[in-house]
Amino acid sequence: MSNLSKRAEPLAVVRNLGILAHVDAGKTTVTERMLYLAGATYKRGEVHDGTTVTDFDQQERERGITIFAAAVSCSWDGHRVNLIDTPGHVDFSDEVERSLRVLDGAIAVFDAVAGVEPQSESVWRRADRYGVPRIAFVNKLDRAGADLDAAVESIRRRLHRAPLVVQLPIGREDAFAGVVDLVRMRALVWTADGCQEGPVPDDLLEEARRRRRLLEESVAELHAEALEEFCARPSVSDGTLAAALRDLTRSGAGLVVLCGSAYRNRGIEPLLDAVVAYLPSPLDVPAVRGEDGEERAADPDGPLAALAFKVNATATGRLTYVRVYSGTMRKGDTVLDTGTGRTERVSRILRVQADRHTEVDRAAAGDIVAVVGLKSARTGTTLCAPGAPLVLEPPSATEPVVSVAVEARQSTDTDRLASALARLAEEDPSLAVRTDAETGQTLLSGMGELHLEVAAEKLRRDHGLAVSVGRPQVAHRETVVRGVSGLLYRHVKQDGGAGQFAHVVLDVAPLDGGPDGALDGGGFEFRSTVVGGRVPREYVRAVEAGCRDALAAGPLGGHPVTGLRVTLTDGATHPKDSSDLAFRTAGRLGLREALRACAMELLEPVVEVTVTVPDDAAGGVLGDLAARRGRVSGSAARGGTVVITAVVPLAEVFGYATQLRSRTKGRGTFTTRPAGYAPAR
Repeated sequence: MSNLSKRAEPLAVVRNLGILAHVDAGKTTVTERMLYLAGATYKRGEVHDGTTVTDFDQQERERGITIFAAAVSCSWDGHRVNLIDTPGHVDFSDEVERSLRVLDGAIAVFDAVAGVEPQSESVWRRADRYGVPRIAFVNKLDRAGADLDAAVESIRRRLHRAPLVVQLPIGREDAFAGVVDLVRMRALVWTADGCQEGPVPDDLLEEARRRRRLLEESVAELHAEALEEFCARPSVSDGTLAAALRDLTRSGAGLVVLCGSAYRNRGIEPLLDAVVAYLPSPLDVPAVRGEDGEERAADPDGPLAALAFKVNATATGRLTYVRVYSGTMRKGDTVLDTGTGRTERVSRILRVQADRHTEVDRAAAGDIVAVVGLKSARTGTTLCAPGAPLVLEPPSATEPVVSVAVEARQSTDTDRLASALARLAEEDPSLAVRTDAETGQTLLSGMGELHLEVAAEKLRRDHGLAVSVGRPQVAHRETVVRGVSGLLYRHVKQDGGAGQFAHVVLDVAPLDGGPDGALDGGGFEFRSTVVGGRVPREYVRAVEAGCRDALAAGPLGGHPVTGLRVTLTDGATHPKDSSDLAFRTAGRLGLREALRACAMELLEPVVEVTVTVPDDAAGGVLGDLAARRGRVSGSAARGGTVVITAVVPLAEVFGYATQLRSRTKGRGTFTTRPAGYAPAR
């Protein structure tokens, strides 16, 4: 018997999943109810009381939002469920990205009134990127205006073409009392005594049968075995339906949709059942693949392969959060850090329950744990057995778009501030620290105003520093509007000994923009049309590297350059003096000269703003958005309110929350999500 088969049962009962949603959709409340019902906590935590397990940071409790991804574990129906509660605010979307990289499944939470909101869509696309199977939970069915069918239709229209609704609500809004389970055709009603199972109420029986039939038809269209049974009977048995839902969830072809009200403790038990029944174990996901193509199966007895996805400095020391994909990591082991090439010793392994830790002797394939003792490991680092190196793809990082100047109020704290900023950037790779060459100021860059506010507050609270923070400044880009062709650059250097010779001919042209002319901030293409071997292949790569070097500073204001295509059309070499260095230098200096000859344009970051305001305030809000250089892309009435969508320069959004509250007497809300870059006007 193989090692894998001997270890199959423990791995088969593990579920590693995240909770994803737009801010205020109820992610943390769903997590707290799951922990309570599973017996992991003895009291239901409440966001508004600041008593939640996962939002344990003081800033999270004060602001009432999730800022940092928190890992917790619980047991349900003989399965171990490892949960990561992720932030919903757009400023912390990179924290979601890092979590998604190590998850096997996810629960996407939606507001039953609002349906799919902007950040819901953003985190959904990130989960698509990593192929994470999901189930959906439509929350807050007890709210006025809650509509399961409308929420599901927004999911179908914006996220997934095949939502499979497996429950029917019993009662509407305040009268919401339970659900009909359409898979097993039973009623689940929540009372003061908990969840009560019984027959489907007579007044809902016909509707339940109709919806069960629709569910069977939808599943049969997507699943071969269900289709075969449907054509033969014509219906689908409970067992076949459940198996098909599991297969469709894990393949991503279908999306199981459940509903409830987490705040009122309704719908959480069947949600936990669905996690166990439909989401995959580490054995059900494809083997992890290294950058060289090598695969490692989820085998606890195989060579170690683990990915560090979060670094945190705490009172207990420097914690490195890792997902173990293969092998077993033991206390005292020596592991290879493929990022630095160094070996390090694992001094302690901790099972994490938010801010509480339990020491364990080892972590095997499928585990998510924190490791103490790793001095050089960074987010995205692969940890592996020294004798079996492997490099896993790290989570992708987003370029910061907002910067503030940070200065210690006391000159004696300057060195402490530099050290604290370096630690912040180590813990959160979406933060960047640099020194402005012209002013000498220390600049802290991040994903938005709130992101930088939280970072500054950490400097004050966690590091005891009194700091002054300047006004936010956006990160501009430069792009090519009209290119040039046939620009010749000859790099010749002779200073005794071996010389340098490289001759390149470059064409520069603009890339097409995204929707509404916006660019994603990372557009660069390089290609070569050189024939006859006039520039050898290794020198072509050097020219591309030099061109990428030149993108760091454009001719308009020294901003990074994006949105261009460079073509190497010709060149020449010298039998003795040509080298990689010479052609890289020619590529860098040649593209700089070409950019000075191009027609260039300054770009600024823009965001899609979704504003929800009362009907009587819509006119004033539209006028204010226009004054902020916003382009309104849509508006829709929703139960006495108007939802306005517009693309607005990020710089114009600073301070908008205060202005909107004033204009709408505190009744207006807004959310943003990045929409790329657009011409600065």
